[in-house]
Amino acid sequence: MRIDPVSLSAILPTGQLTAPLATAAPAAPAPAPGFGAWMADNISAVNDVMVKADGEVRQVALGDGPSLHEVMIHLEEARLSFQLLAQVRNRLLDAYQEVMRMQV
Repeated sequence: MRIDPVSLSAILPTGQLTAPLATAAPAAPAPAPGFGAWMADNISAVNDVMVKADGEVRQVALGDGPSLHEVMIHLEEARLSFQLLAQVRNRLLDAYQEVMRMQV
């Protein structure tokens, strides 16, 4: 099969053909987010879960919204996620205090 050069130039503009693929510089990997970013994301997620559960409690109190059973499940999820976050914070503080007690 023969390709006509006129139809090929209609498909690919000549500006795209000037840079060879073999000489392209490899992209540098993006730096991984740190522990602070991870902790901030999780604090935000826990806060969202707690706000959602609180809103559902208010809706049930007004007689609207989901069933009481679903609200109780969401409240328990919010409680457990907050307890997990508090334990991570406590372990982090304990590790920090341990490092500060080390003699150099």
